[in-house]
Amino acid sequence: MSKLVVRAFSLSLDGYGAALEQSLENPFGKGGMVLPQWAFPTRTFQKMFGKEDGETGVDEDFAARSFENIGAWILGRNMFGPVRGPWPDESWKGWWGDNPVYHTPVFILTHHARAPLVMQGGTTFHFVTDGFDAAYAQARETAGDDGVDIAGGASTVRQALVAGVVDELTLDIAPVLLGSGERIFDGVGSLGLEPVEVLHSPLATHIRYRRAS
Repeated sequence: MSKLVVRAFSLSLDGYGAALEQSLENPFGKGGMVLPQWAFPTRTFQKMFGKEDGETGVDEDFAARSFENIGAWILGRNMFGPVRGPWPDESWKGWWGDNPVYHTPVFILTHHARAPLVMQGGTTFHFVTDGFDAAYAQARETAGDDGVDIAGGASTVRQALVAGVVDELTLDIAPVLLGSGERIFDGVGSLGLEPVEVLHSPLATHIRYRRAS
């Protein structure tokens, strides 16, 4: 059975996974780009842009792990793009260009139907209008024995935590305060997870949790 994981989820010290007012110019909201700064210099991230260099070390270890043994992904609509409401057309195809980083099926939560979008490199975006449970069921069936990763955003991660279906959670906590934004723990209650690894770099503290036995 596939595991449901949340990996490489950047968080501020005051618990925000994104700032407010997301837009094309501000994918993480105004001021929110400070959160994933730990990942940008890593070798894994640099390879996404066709570069062969990049830093190694703790941040690279956690960046690389986030793609290991993943057979399907779940994204909230805000993670797919800044478009709101009914799709005006099908011109928006995500933040990642013609060859997105996922290379497996991706299930996007939305209230507005759209035909599947086939991209280069094995990524197909499926738009799910029946809620988180439906997206999770489809992702598990697709992933088989591989894992399902929730890549964000905060609302989607929160739904999974409330449902109690997260097997592994890795938070990459940036040493910054946002003051406002999108939170992941509001209304969650007990996580049912235990910390099993804590490592840090100058840019982030990485904490990995897994389901308590």
